[in-house]
Amino acid sequence: MTTLIVLPHVELCPEGAVIEAEPGQTICDSLLANGIEIEHACEKSCACTTCHVIIRDGFNSLEPAEELEEDLLDKAWGLEPASRLSCQAVVGSVPLTVEIPKYSINMAREGKH
Repeated sequence: MTTLIVLPHVELCPEGAVIEAEPGQTICDSLLANGIEIEHACEKSCACTTCHVIIRDGFNSLEPAEELEEDLLDKAWGLEPASRLSCQAVVGSVPLTVEIPKYSINMAREGKH
């Protein structure tokens, strides 16, 4: 198992969390399996940006993003160099520190910010 440190998010994980993820599982699936209800509007098909996360530690251990993910990330709210779509980023053996941005593009569009 690989440790994922999830930084506090006001709605999804107010206290932050330390969870154990199965290597080979996506970050999104790992979060959902541990009760952190990250948005995934496209049902994890790499067609939106609602599951956008920022990898604060361990980013270089992830496989590089494919072109489709890169194209979608350009549309993500709060994009940073260490941004990934959690439905595409696969957990390896290196611990990760994950930040879920305050807003997703869906929330901004729906006026929730």
